[in-house]
Amino acid sequence: MSQDVEAVKAIPPRHFPLGFWHNPIHFLAFGFGSGLVPRGPGTAGTLVAVFLFWWLQYLPFVSLLLVVALAFVAGVGICGLASKRLGVEDHPGIVWDEFVGYWLTMCFAPPGLFWMLVGFVLFRFFDILKPWPISWIDRRVSGGLGIMLDDLLAGVYAGLVVLALAVSGALDSF
Repeated sequence: MSQDVEAVKAIPPRHFPLGFWHNPIHFLAFGFGSGLVPRGPGTAGTLVAVFLFWWLQYLPFVSLLLVVALAFVAGVGICGLASKRLGVEDHPGIVWDEFVGYWLTMCFAPPGLFWMLVGFVLFRFFDILKPWPISWIDRRVSGGLGIMLDDLLAGVYAGLVVLALAVSGALDSF
């Protein structure tokens, strides 16, 4: 399920199946269009997630976890349906999973723009690097669950690092 550059070349956005963009599920799967950028769609999707998190950060912790859980469950269906409709297991333009992974990262972070940026960098690092077991899940779990689960774990890894940095005060001088 690794993000396959050939998949993007095989199905450029203007050649998606007829009516693809009329379905709101596809619009969500492609991160409100952010997944259509030609280079770095995952990064573009995460940037949109950062923007949306500006408002989510004010939710109480339990409410934020509920948003993440509901977005994950919805994402399994959203990403699975879009992927199936495209005929590509994990099209790089499907970035709803980046939203959820980033938001989970931020559950571990103090509020504020500085920590949102730290979370962004760390989430992208773990999402791209895919340390074990993320890489194993990325290769072995298919469908909507596979698309979502590897980013959820990247969010856990990034979130734990953010939490360690916040608690230790390692970035207090910034």
